[in-house]
Amino acid sequence: MARPPPPVWRRWPMADLADVSVIMPAYNSAATITRALASIAAQEVRPKEVIVVDDGSTDDTIERIKSMAGRMNGIHLRAFTQANQGAGAARNRAIAAATGTWLAFLDSDDEWLPAKLRRSLEVSEGGGLIMSSHNLFNIGPDGTETLNDSRARWLRDPDDPYRTLFLRGFISSSTVLVRRDAVVAVGGFDATLRSAQDYELWLAVLATAGNRFETFADPLLRYTLAPEGITSRIDRKVACSLAILRRHMGVLKRLPGPVVAPLLLRSLIIHYEAVQGYRARGEWGAALLQLVLLPFRTVELLARLPFATGERPDFLARLGPAQEVPLCAA
Repeated sequence: MARPPPPVWRRWPMADLADVSVIMPAYNSAATITRALASIAAQEVRPKEVIVVDDGSTDDTIERIKSMAGRMNGIHLRAFTQANQGAGAARNRAIAAATGTWLAFLDSDDEWLPAKLRRSLEVSEGGGLIMSSHNLFNIGPDGTETLNDSRARWLRDPDDPYRTLFLRGFISSSTVLVRRDAVVAVGGFDATLRSAQDYELWLAVLATAGNRFETFADPLLRYTLAPEGITSRIDRKVACSLAILRRHMGVLKRLPGPVVAPLLLRSLIIHYEAVQGYRARGEWGAALLQLVLLPFRTVELLARLPFATGERPDFLARLGPAQEVPLCAA
């Protein structure tokens, strides 16, 4: 009887590094980025490289990155600077420079738990997956830590993860491990979206990945909640969510299964979440306006449906200039 292959982490001697590139956008992150980088250096299975892209910071983010050059436990640390273009453009810059088979993402104010990469590689390589994600701990403004296990609970249909994500986005970028070739094939992040860029990219990847995706239950990320919480920037979120819906209803047409029903349900969810957000802020007029707009926007979506193609530009091909920063180990 053949022996099963060894666990993923045993395939790499401690002197070796996993074939993973970690992508980290940074903007005015001097207060948190050394902690985030240290959490990568402390991984049980270490990536071969970390690529940080400073997105036009005005603080000493770059100096903090330089201070970590000799403290990454053998991991190759690279840094780029560019004019401020947003997190999506910064991630695209790092993806273009990455050399790993796998991409992992960590925001500069978050932290991985030590088993993050080992478990993600076990699940992804062991299951022949294109992409995986996992649960996390939310860290509140007062430092309170709360388990958020909604990621694994939402994914109830492992045969159709695209439609599950289409209805209710649940994937935090800092929990993702994904094949680089899959991200490059769909064109990277849509940097023109001011919100939900990651949700839209994961939809694009899952549209081609089929069921080669899994969200597993381990909470392996400490995710820092923004002080303003979920009720901020509601108008921006609605506008971007509708733009994504207009694009991806064309993808739904290409995939097996219903089209109109999930389109209508997604429209309803977008407006319901907006109403709840405005109610939480006490803005009753804005909440009522969302209810009034719902039928008109839904009719507009149905009118667009016959012409929706689901085509997606190659955003990686649109990268602007950036400069790699020389880093010398101390």
